[in-house]
Amino acid sequence: MSRCERRCKSPDPPTVRLSVNNYKRRIIMAGLDKRVMTYEEALAGLTDDMTVLCGGFGLCGIPENLIAQIKRMGIKGLTVVSNNCGVDGFGLGILLEDRQIRKMISSYVGENALFEKQLLSGELEVELTPQGTLAEKLRAGGAGIPAFYTATGYGTPVAEGKETRQFNGRNVILEEAITGDFALVKGWKADHFGNVIYRHTAQNFNPVVATAGRITVVEVEEIVEPGVLLPTQIHTPGIYVDRVIQGTFEKRIEQRTVRKS
Repeated sequence: MSRCERRCKSPDPPTVRLSVNNYKRRIIMAGLDKRVMTYEEALAGLTDDMTVLCGGFGLCGIPENLIAQIKRMGIKGLTVVSNNCGVDGFGLGILLEDRQIRKMISSYVGENALFEKQLLSGELEVELTPQGTLAEKLRAGGAGIPAFYTATGYGTPVAEGKETRQFNGRNVILEEAITGDFALVKGWKADHFGNVIYRHTAQNFNPVVATAGRITVVEVEEIVEPGVLLPTQIHTPGIYVDRVIQGTFEKRIEQRTVRKS
């Protein structure tokens, strides 16, 4: 190599090597580590009269430990948005025991006797919403869409008090999006960044609920190191998640049916 070539050649860029501890430290300093260690931390800031979105279908994929923490906190006057309201003594049903829920926005509520009793007595305000419409209202809320038109519910009590229009000869009603102060989600695995994957039926309302909360809290069965979850596996990106906690779950079965021997 000539003197000119040596003089004009740019120096090699320095090699940067981060130790695992240094890498983790940078994650924490950047605010990317979403892990919390206690359920008190997970629900910090939740107060009376807030709106809580809750994932799950029946007793499948429900954030059962976060619900139990709300009961321990004794918070009252909640508006809860969920497909159903658990069962007597489990899931969201335990919040009915101490009259912690003021209003329930849901779709299927037929498995809870206490829910029925409070509804008929006027203690509990209930807004029944078609199941697909409820999912879309949450999805729209997470996407920043304020409202949408749907034919579902037209000509029924669901349409009362709502704007109606006609498109291509089809009557539709205007449904407003739903957002909440807190979104409570049950995942299978998550990493430190809050990227979440769900398992089987739990991938029902949980993904849309996760996007629609001002503060989204996810409880999972396992928290793994960053990079373990493949990008193609992730259902809810960490950008939607504020806190993630690892829990132990009972996973109670709502109705067990077995074959006769």
